[in-house]
Amino acid sequence: MQLILLGAPGSGKGTQAKLIVQQHGWLHLSTGDVLRKNVADGTPLGAKAKPLMESGQYVPDDLINAMVEDQLDRPEGRGGVVFDGYPRTINQAQALDALLERKGRPVQLVLHLEINPEALIARLSGRRVCTGCGAPYHTVSMPPLKEGVCDACGSPLMQRKDDSEETVRTRLEVYQKQTAPLLDYYAAQGKLRAVDAAEGVEKTFEGIQAVLAG
Repeated sequence: MQLILLGAPGSGKGTQAKLIVQQHGWLHLSTGDVLRKNVADGTPLGAKAKPLMESGQYVPDDLINAMVEDQLDRPEGRGGVVFDGYPRTINQAQALDALLERKGRPVQLVLHLEINPEALIARLSGRRVCTGCGAPYHTVSMPPLKEGVCDACGSPLMQRKDDSEETVRTRLEVYQKQTAPLLDYYAAQGKLRAVDAAEGVEKTFEGIQAVLAG
């Protein structure tokens, strides 16, 4: 199975990818994780990506695509792959299609995790993290016993810059411009299926399982 998860930031792609992998034993391929691992391991690809990442520059498609191909050649990727956060653009999707066609294992299914943008903003902007132990919280769904204070260690909670409402809205705008066109791209191939991601982790996973079973 070659499965792609699509969805706006905060739709739960990473969480659902991990659940799918636990259930089916497939390889979880997150380009963010792959980039960080290549940099940490000091690989030739990581050496090229490191200065770009450190300066906040865009890592070019050819470098991302090379890292993806390297991952696909790993033994654990031969039983199935869940692509999380990749492809992000039409160019990346076309490169992935060409790569997988060469390997004789084309994309079979693309799941779109659907959720209202305003609900995403509330979900992401409500996230908090402990400055001491790193424990996660949410102002609505998982608040601390005492506002602004970690239950576990008593340290203050903070909102990451990436989770501010302004930043979240910017991330959603980028998604609409760069990644949302992939919905039409895969729909035209007859591979796109929608899953309601608004009702929490368990309900979303049930929806994914229903599609996979069908």
